[in-house]
Amino acid sequence: MKSDDTKMGGVSTPSQKPAFAFPSGGMRARVRDFDWASTPLGARERWSSELILVTEQVLDSGFPKAVAWGPELTTIYNDAFRPILGEKPEALGRPFADIWSEAWDEIGPIARRALEGEATYIEDYPLLINRSGQLETACFTFCYSPLRLRDGTVAGILDTVVETTATVRAQADLSVANQELAHRLKNTLALVQAIASQTLRHVTPKEAVTSFRDRIQALAYAHDVLLKQNWASGSLKQIICDSLEPHNDHEQFEISGPELMIGSRAAMSLSLMLHELATNAVKYGALSARQGRVFVSWHLDAGHLVFHWREAGGPTVSEPCHKGFGSRLTARGVGIRSKISRNFPPKGFQLHMTVPIEEIGS
Repeated sequence: MKSDDTKMGGVSTPSQKPAFAFPSGGMRARVRDFDWASTPLGARERWSSELILVTEQVLDSGFPKAVAWGPELTTIYNDAFRPILGEKPEALGRPFADIWSEAWDEIGPIARRALEGEATYIEDYPLLINRSGQLETACFTFCYSPLRLRDGTVAGILDTVVETTATVRAQADLSVANQELAHRLKNTLALVQAIASQTLRHVTPKEAVTSFRDRIQALAYAHDVLLKQNWASGSLKQIICDSLEPHNDHEQFEISGPELMIGSRAAMSLSLMLHELATNAVKYGALSARQGRVFVSWHLDAGHLVFHWREAGGPTVSEPCHKGFGSRLTARGVGIRSKISRNFPPKGFQLHMTVPIEEIGS
């Protein structure tokens, strides 16, 4: 069936079309009063039904949106879009490329893809723009999507956008602060190690002092792991891999399990627990032999994380008579409701832990 509307312009002569509803004030009034006959879209009474409908939808929206219609990408935008324009010359009725001429080399190809029927969504995209009389870098999360006539022909693009400059800058500032915090924390822990070495230099056995220094170092490394995760929730697999990396000189670990995000407190507890397990494996277990292997795995079961540590290929093991700090630390697990079982079959030490998912999410 042949459409009564033109394909790329705004002109249309259908027998029945939606009518604009223009209450006073805001962009609706400005669109109502604008001299559209002076633009490629032509007089508003002759706009296509598709252009009328998309304009109504944009003007009704509380989210920043702009329509760029026709071969010249003539611009119509809503009230929420106005702050993004800043102090730019009036954009209504102007070509989209002229409005953003300073950034068109960047966004022009994205607009062309939309005109070819391909939508593009980009987050926190930095652009050099001029909206206050001088160039500035601003960041935007936006989508350019094609706008079609009833026969499928692309007649324009829809720009749905939110400015994220403040968020991106805050994240950058937080990253700098995290780096500074990590540096200061490392210096503090190094000072604690030095004080301990000096204060405990006459203490025997020396192994106790060495263990204390190693645990301080493990604490520092656990903070490094959290720093990589921005002190928030992070990938369980990444935390495990990073925590075991200092003990993996001979690539004796096999690590497997589904993707899962855990919180910073759980990540800290898990990192310290893994340090104790790996240290014991180096001293007495599978990592003390070149042919030894450690299998680390986890899965989800009925709302719980189920974690396994299994050693093989090392010397024959037996349950220790004395339970020190390391044993108590591993027995704590990663949460108050952690359930830990430690087994000592001759072929290699095994640890089994279950903990509710909600307990490791913060």
